[in-house]
Amino acid sequence: MKEIFMEYTEIMVRYGELSTKGKNRRNFISRLTGNVTKALKNFPDLSIHPKRDRMHIQLNGTPAKPVMAILDRIFGIQNYSPAIKLPKDMAVVHATAIDLVRATLPSPTASFKVNTRRSDHTFALDTNQMNLDLGDLITDTFPNIKVQMKHPDLTLRVEVRRDGIYLSTETIKGAGGLPVGSAGKAVLMLSGGIDSPVAGYLAMKRGVDIEMVHFFSPPYTSVDALNKAKELTAKLAPYAGAINFIEVPFTEIQEEVKAHVPEGYLMTVQRRFMLELADRIRAQRGGLAIFNGESVGQVASQTLESMLAIEDVTNTPVLRPVVTMDKTEIIALAEKIDTFNLSIMPFEDCCTIFAPPRPKTKPNLERARQYEAALDGEAMMARALAGIKLTTIHPQDEFMDAHKAETAALL
Repeated sequence: MKEIFMEYTEIMVRYGELSTKGKNRRNFISRLTGNVTKALKNFPDLSIHPKRDRMHIQLNGTPAKPVMAILDRIFGIQNYSPAIKLPKDMAVVHATAIDLVRATLPSPTASFKVNTRRSDHTFALDTNQMNLDLGDLITDTFPNIKVQMKHPDLTLRVEVRRDGIYLSTETIKGAGGLPVGSAGKAVLMLSGGIDSPVAGYLAMKRGVDIEMVHFFSPPYTSVDALNKAKELTAKLAPYAGAINFIEVPFTEIQEEVKAHVPEGYLMTVQRRFMLELADRIRAQRGGLAIFNGESVGQVASQTLESMLAIEDVTNTPVLRPVVTMDKTEIIALAEKIDTFNLSIMPFEDCCTIFAPPRPKTKPNLERARQYEAALDGEAMMARALAGIKLTTIHPQDEFMDAHKAETAALL
């Protein structure tokens, strides 16, 4: 967006999918307003006014650009427009319209149109008269500009309201989806890989308030692996305002599984324990479901037979947002949300240590149950739950600063 010398006075936010929510619309708008207010807490001069059809964020002298950068990552926003509020004085409207078009016109020979909406029907000019008045003004001022009604390069939007006239020329696409928290709460099993952060992003896009559950096994997994998972959470935090990160100590369980379970079933039994622990944490935290980053057929533990043998430990819905996506599709989305470069840092996590060379791709459910039952699972899980640590992670939090030189060399 080009710089303009005048200040925008407000940002008009349009809800998009929220318009389909009928009687629940008010609740969705209230949740979105809360999320926007939380995300913009560092801009104290703003005033936020949600209406039925859109939200008005009055800037009160705050620059628009940094506010818009945050709005880009708030789910529930279809699009938004920075706007200028003017008095109902056509001389002022003319001067401002010329300046705004000059500042935002893509090229001297671009096409344009004027689109007027008039909610104040007492204003002297109706919508057609406003369109013609401002259209003639712009073509007279910019002789090389072209009028085009369908798909113009620039649209000057004019809103005539009771409190003034609003001008805007840009409609910026938002993150879409539903406001985080509007679809309930869940936990996400976050590894250090590419897939689970993408699954978390997609869960939040559908309005789910997620908490991260991360298993770590010192000394087999390093502090860097733990910090990488925390920083991946920080990459997703702007979409939710803040995300709780729950560390679960898993060393004892992995050692016992390694010592007593046949090699082919190591992964199956280990993941059964992980899922059961995640389910108990979900219940403690008031969650309704478990999300993970599994994709059918991607690795040995993600065949349908393996999923069946692992998911046997819970009746809680286990949701897999990337289950049918190709790896290339997942990587493209990871790059979009800026988690990819972190995810490929080669720090071993719980999912990779003790990984057998030939895991069962079609494990037998009864055998998996028998091998798990032979271990003192209840006592081990109780100790793991007693040792969990919770950290609230905010946008821009960093956890790998101490090793940036070393980690950069790994990329």
